[in-house]
Amino acid sequence: MNEPGAGDYRSLAEAGWAWVQAQVRDDDGPWIPVSVIPGEDPQPGSDRDGLHSGIGGLAYVLAEIRLARPWSEQERALSGAVADRLRREIDRTQDCTFFDGLPSTIGALTALSEPGADRAVARLASLATGDGWPQAWVGPPRFVDGVRAHDLTLGTAGVLLAAIWARRHGVDGATQVAEQAADLLVRDGEQTPTGSNWLMAPRRYWADPVREMPNLSHGLAGIAAALAVAGAELGRSDLVEIARSGAEHLVTLAELGGDGFVVPLRIPPAPDREEVTYTWCHGPTGTSLLFPALERAGVEKLAGAGPRSWQRRCLTSVRGSGLPARLRPGFWDNDGQCCGTAGVGSVFLDAWQRGRDDADRQFAVQLGDALIERAVHDGPHAYWRFVEHRAVEPLLPPGVGWMQGAAGICAFLFRLDRLLDEGPDAEVVARMDTWWALPIADQGQREPDQPAACPVAAAPLRGTGHPYR
Repeated sequence: MNEPGAGDYRSLAEAGWAWVQAQVRDDDGPWIPVSVIPGEDPQPGSDRDGLHSGIGGLAYVLAEIRLARPWSEQERALSGAVADRLRREIDRTQDCTFFDGLPSTIGALTALSEPGADRAVARLASLATGDGWPQAWVGPPRFVDGVRAHDLTLGTAGVLLAAIWARRHGVDGATQVAEQAADLLVRDGEQTPTGSNWLMAPRRYWADPVREMPNLSHGLAGIAAALAVAGAELGRSDLVEIARSGAEHLVTLAELGGDGFVVPLRIPPAPDREEVTYTWCHGPTGTSLLFPALERAGVEKLAGAGPRSWQRRCLTSVRGSGLPARLRPGFWDNDGQCCGTAGVGSVFLDAWQRGRDDADRQFAVQLGDALIERAVHDGPHAYWRFVEHRAVEPLLPPGVGWMQGAAGICAFLFRLDRLLDEGPDAEVVARMDTWWALPIADQGQREPDQPAACPVAAAPLRGTGHPYR
């Protein structure tokens, strides 16, 4: 099934990954810089272990490479060093976010098939409060001191996904953490005339006027997706119902023209941002993940149509948006997993493997071709540079990690090359943030007594384009 020139994806992935490996430093364990600036001597930051821009993200690349070829000795050593560092830090970690904290550690260790997720779950249980879990990424002046976030990338929904993923891997104590996180989200949901809603943080924590970000990373879509899969896994129809109600409300916020589905980036809009985007974090790419979560939970219809139909609308909007072309400054200046081309391509490969619609495969190929065109080659290495059109120097230094750098891009290219060769039945790296959107056979481990679904009657700051961090 390989297409003409498809081998370029593999060779570029290898060159990009070689560049990433060349950036790995050692200081009390491995770490990588966020970006590489000639002449600068970076130091490890507080996020050095995380999924977003740290060594946690390298675990997902290594997991993908393992399906493409055997690890080298260097890669085997890197995997062990990453796991050792993450385990060593568990008992000192205060951060409970999906991007950089204990949920990130759970995802990385399970991706590497390494032990330690049980300790991370126990640490999450010990850090829980009656209002949620600690995070240090958002606070005054937008929020009051001690804010507890509920979104997927910084808050309670991320803890819920991590606990469900750990439970699927048989980790003791994961069910209790998942139940606590789910109950907090149910408690703090807001009821509107059109369905349930959640803000990034509960209204009581806002100091500035409330501004909603209803897509995957920081609001409604991500929280509802977490509740849907939790309802299916825990056998709780109340969670499935409130997730379905959230999706009903989300539909009322969307532009549905042309068989599409696009929810605003912010409500009300910000004057210095695009009103809509098409990314994993804040656009229909990521928001599409809500609908397979509901389908897995047994929801047959919402807002008059099935979940699969709403997912297809999201993907139709992405394909028709004009990306990956940079149509205007600020439209498509990023090629990473979080806010750019690789993240879109990954979701379209998931959709192709699950639904077998060849239009999804073709679009993923188009995105892979754009990454070939935009790669910067340096001898045996390759990397990518994104654009921040509002900066004095718009061309950004090359990023290294998973969400905003070469590591995440390379993982997509490795997978694209492999799937074009092996077809849609190829094995998938199941991750805690996407497993429910994969073919059933690739959705990760399950304990024998866990329910498959809970039918009900119909009744993700950081990096280019990211509003926070």
